[in-house]
Amino acid sequence: MKTFEDLQFEEFREADTKVFTEIMKRAFDEDAKRHLNEEFGGPPGYDNGEFLRRWALDKNSQSFKVLKDSKPIGLFIVWINDNNENFLGNMFIDPEFQDQGFGTRVWRFIESEYPETIIWRTETPGFSKRNHHFYVNKCGFKIVRIDNPGNRYEESYFMKKRDETKSGLTKGHRRFRPAPLR
Repeated sequence: MKTFEDLQFEEFREADTKVFTEIMKRAFDEDAKRHLNEEFGGPPGYDNGEFLRRWALDKNSQSFKVLKDSKPIGLFIVWINDNNENFLGNMFIDPEFQDQGFGTRVWRFIESEYPETIIWRTETPGFSKRNHHFYVNKCGFKIVRIDNPGNRYEESYFMKKRDETKSGLTKGHRRFRPAPLR
């Protein structure tokens, strides 16, 4: 178990699937209610454990349970690559614990766990404006592409966060900027 601020993190195991599927279902259904005015909604398998078995247990992913005072409150899945361009595949927090800064603390933990990361990438549904706010305003991502714009169910935002201090530039160096035209 790893501790960061007031949270604990443990590697996700197959035996955890039932508990975290219930949390994932609550989190995604809350998003569907809030943004789509629908009772249910999430990626395929989010409500029966298939999503977590496929992605959280993928041999190339790293998945951690998020615990508060030993109580399960969320989970995240990342893919860490040799080139230090990594992917945040999924992060969710139980609605009971949302809007209390837990997601931001989880993100700080992720960044502290993978300090060599040069670029983080993630993707989120277009309808989930709350996710956009979180990733852009709380975590420092930039929206780099929108697929299927305007499609209520298929619109997808692709985001990226680059750490310029790790991209080959050292302190004191500046990017080339052409002289202004006179």
